[in-house]
Amino acid sequence: MHATTILCVRRGDRVVMASDGQVTLGEGVIKHHARKLRRLYHERVIAGFAGSTADALSLVDRFESKLEQFHGNLSRAAVELAKDWRTDRILRHLEAMMIIADETDTYLLSGQGDVIEPDDGVCAIGSGSPYALAAARALLRHTELGAMEIVREAMAVAAQSCIYTNSEFFSEELASKPRAGKPGPEAS
Repeated sequence: MHATTILCVRRGDRVVMASDGQVTLGEGVIKHHARKLRRLYHERVIAGFAGSTADALSLVDRFESKLEQFHGNLSRAAVELAKDWRTDRILRHLEAMMIIADETDTYLLSGQGDVIEPDDGVCAIGSGSPYALAAARALLRHTELGAMEIVREAMAVAAQSCIYTNSEFFSEELASKPRAGKPGPEAS
């Protein structure tokens, strides 16, 4: 998946999601300040998307409908979107991935029907995701930085390493509730 980096980090009572702002077309950069994050369901859910813009926006709209249908239940909306995405003749051809988060849960969604809850509260998608993910995990383990600072530093590492990721970052933050070790609805 080319053309972006989306990173989500949970630390303490905060969850922060960030994206770069670069949009590429072929081998050229056509936009530097694109917003790839959306606040959904009464500002209580953050969604970040990577991949084909039209496909990603279609998925965000569909996910928002699922959130409304299930009254803000993030895990139920995620599972239902993943089922539709995998089985619908048209949707299964969409080329995008999403990270969604609310005050307690974070999930990575893919067109293969994946609904993955990260073990450590950190996940990333897009071409710069390996760099951002590694940097965020190292900062979580070896510093006392807050979630926003970790995201900024990790995104800067991704921007220095991935040609599809620029240093124009956008971020969203939510106050989170402490986790009580509840299992997520992981599916493959």
